[in-house]
Amino acid sequence: MTDEPSREPARDPQDLERLLIARQWAGDVDGMAALFEPHAVIDSGEGQLTLGRRAIRALFAEITATGRKFQSGDQRPAVVSGDLALTSTRLPDGTVTTEVARRQSDGTWLWVIDRFSVS
Repeated sequence: MTDEPSREPARDPQDLERLLIARQWAGDVDGMAALFEPHAVIDSGEGQLTLGRRAIRALFAEITATGRKFQSGDQRPAVVSGDLALTSTRLPDGTVTTEVARRQSDGTWLWVIDRFSVS
């Protein structure tokens, strides 16, 4: 597992998806959760909301333990307004994800809202 100080930060909202996938493939569940603000929320479907970084880490640990690997898709250009950005990706299976990221005080980006599927 990678030490936190050596993790690449998301300097652009478009970096978040790539970093999430790379960290999952490396088994870095803590690094996956670190891409989210402390009070972020994930809507993983079927009305199930995951609130907060600790719960997000547990969700990603569960997903990773199944052996399921996230896949890269067709990432749409981020829509940025000030310190907020809307990111989205069409995955190979046709699923579309949407996320809201926020620029942090150090200029890096973290997700604050993540919806696994909007289609």
